[in-house]
Amino acid sequence: MIKKVLLFALFNLTALFATAQQFMLSGRVTDFAGNPVPFTSVYVKGTSQGTASNANGIYRIQLKSGKYQLNFRTIGFTQQTEAIEIAGNNLSHNVSLHVENYALGDKSATADDIIKQAITQRESHLTELKAYRCNVYIKGVQKLLHAPGNLFSVAVSHELQVDTGQNNILYMSESESGFSFKQPGKTKEVMISSKIVGSNNAFNFNRVAALQVNFYQNLFDVEGINPRGFVSPIADNAPDYYRYKLLGCATENGKLIYKIQVIPIREHDPVFTGNIYIVSGDWRIYAAHLFVTQNAGLNFVDTLNINQQYISLTGDTWQPASVSFTYSGNVLGFKYSGYILGVYSNYELAPNFPPRFFNGENIRITQQSLSRDSVYWAQNRPVPLTPDERRNYHRQDSIAKKHNSPAYLDSLERANNKFSPIGYVFSGDSIAHRANKTALVFPPLYRTVYFNTVEGLVLYPTVDYTKKLDSGKQYTITPKLRYGFSDRQFNANIGFSYSYNPHQRGIVYGRFGSDVFDLNSEGSSSLFINTLGTLFFWNKVLKLYRSNFARLGLQRNVARGLLLDGSLEYARRNAMQNTTYFKLLDSKDKEFTSNNPLKPNLPDTTLLFTPNNALTLRLSATYTFDEEYTSTPDGIVYDTNKYPKIKLSYRKGIHTLLGSNVDYDYADVQVFQSHIKLGLFGYSSFVVKAGKFFNSDALIYPDYKQFKGNEGITFDPAIGSFHFLPYYTYSNTAFFEAHYEHDFSGFLFNKIPGLRTLKLEEIAGTNYLAQQSQPGYSEFYIGIQRYFFRLDYGLAYTGNNRVNQGFAFYYGF
Repeated sequence: MIKKVLLFALFNLTALFATAQQFMLSGRVTDFAGNPVPFTSVYVKGTSQGTASNANGIYRIQLKSGKYQLNFRTIGFTQQTEAIEIAGNNLSHNVSLHVENYALGDKSATADDIIKQAITQRESHLTELKAYRCNVYIKGVQKLLHAPGNLFSVAVSHELQVDTGQNNILYMSESESGFSFKQPGKTKEVMISSKIVGSNNAFNFNRVAALQVNFYQNLFDVEGINPRGFVSPIADNAPDYYRYKLLGCATENGKLIYKIQVIPIREHDPVFTGNIYIVSGDWRIYAAHLFVTQNAGLNFVDTLNINQQYISLTGDTWQPASVSFTYSGNVLGFKYSGYILGVYSNYELAPNFPPRFFNGENIRITQQSLSRDSVYWAQNRPVPLTPDERRNYHRQDSIAKKHNSPAYLDSLERANNKFSPIGYVFSGDSIAHRANKTALVFPPLYRTVYFNTVEGLVLYPTVDYTKKLDSGKQYTITPKLRYGFSDRQFNANIGFSYSYNPHQRGIVYGRFGSDVFDLNSEGSSSLFINTLGTLFFWNKVLKLYRSNFARLGLQRNVARGLLLDGSLEYARRNAMQNTTYFKLLDSKDKEFTSNNPLKPNLPDTTLLFTPNNALTLRLSATYTFDEEYTSTPDGIVYDTNKYPKIKLSYRKGIHTLLGSNVDYDYADVQVFQSHIKLGLFGYSSFVVKAGKFFNSDALIYPDYKQFKGNEGITFDPAIGSFHFLPYYTYSNTAFFEAHYEHDFSGFLFNKIPGLRTLKLEEIAGTNYLAQQSQPGYSEFYIGIQRYFFRLDYGLAYTGNNRVNQGFAFYYGF
């Protein structure tokens, strides 16, 4: 009896195990000529369980024992349904697809009418699904097709460690993520696994949010490819940019599908070319095969193809099944191509998200997700590797194993730590120690040797010592020395910062010693630019003072989006005067001004202020509305904010305590935001600020509110800076300032033949300053920029009187 019971139990357990066990269904998808059909969607009919074929048409999917109907579908071919039975073992099943046959049928339907219906239903399809959760697999590959055979290319290849062999894989990445969405626009991604090898020299989507190809949006934005985005073929204003041609119709899954050719009216607009497939009656997108070229103002790539397919989840609910990008480009003679494939599966509709699930964390990357081994990937990779990709992984893993060996890392460390005189002059130097996680960073020579008329020739050596600790924590110690050969003053100070909570931006910081500071607390000309101006143009700008000080501060996030910062400083401050009038090239009609910005033409014996003590308390609170961020093993990376930030600042000069000679209360509020996207018109940035001294009983010049001005031929392009305002314009009462700048991102120049090839960005902006009992000061400027160079022309007015005009430029190196 016992034996029968045991046998019965064993039989049932075996049957249960066989039912639960997953088996591998694999095969090759080809056309009828035997050519592989890459990136074919393979889905179990009636579900969102699926995968896609690789670049060679090979697919695989894990299924339990049973009978299945599998849909094989891709752009350019008729969907094919295959009956499959898994009977307790792995199965191989190849599929040959028929070329799609879209024939002109009902002649009463026109392309314009169909697109009009799709545009009418666009917004409802955009918002019809209130929430969902799914799994997303992303794979990216980039190959080098050709390298020029000159010495420059050899040097570049060596520097980037690029193998210039034909069709060599430069870059590969794979990631698996759980992705959650909730209207309106709330997303959260938890990365399950990620593997990256090589160097990406174009663009890449390694996160799901960046791969959200949604043509129901009026503008389709590809980060890094075009700053203005591209007009969707069914955008509200799409008929202003496209012509449409009906190529035919066909029936799939009981639905009548229209195939419509999308034709740009103007080839240099940010628009697509290709075909879009629309479902009759629902007027939703069934699939899209669209591409853009250099005519649309692409960056980094010459051609970008986008294929997207939707599947029906339940009745009228459709979601993306897969999306693929294929691209090619040419940079400095290096020709390359690549693809990015995204596969969406296992949709869960109307999920029950816990409270505060969407808390601003857009993506979470754990150390475990970055440490998956080859065994894990072999078992869980939904899209199989091609032979080239397998060889590349094997090669890169071997290289990585060698490069991670102690012997190699030690030799690399010794090589990198060797002193390079030329490198030190232009880019500085560094010494890193891998074992104890420390680094010494020295600034370049041109930031170490200066000249000004107060100190003469100045040696200003400094170094940053950083020690990394566990969990992203670290501390930095920065000693500074300063000696002026003309005033013969030696200054030394040391600073520190300790990041004790990188996930909440918790930092303790401080500095004490002596140094020489700019009288403009907002910053005037850089020490390097001031050196050039003093020696070559007799245009001495910086006004300096000396301070012996001690400062201690603390900052930390106390709630989502709210960052608090506070510091206390005690300083003994002394005015300074010119000690040299050396000119590299003499000029009789130009003379230096004094170090007193209030009396620049008087002798230097007229000091700006007498020696004084100052005990100063500084507090600030910065709030970012709907702040979003990415969590990494080393801390938090804050994303570009969609909404403005607001910052409240308070500064108190504390009287009598520790002999302090200052007594004032100052507060300001500023609202600011950068990179506000305005679609095809580019993006804007602004800063609005207002402040006041509520008490100014004992106020000394270094405590005045200063403004970030400019007097040279170079300028700081940061929003909040003036182009022509004198450096030492200050306020000791109430003020209001506003800055606005718009970058058209090629909107205008792209319409002008010849200019469009330069890919210049047009800029226009204005700055305004109002102070109590003074006429308003305003600036208006236009400019152009490309990469790290910018040239502006502007006009400045005090009231209605023009007080300045001219060109200024910026270089970002």
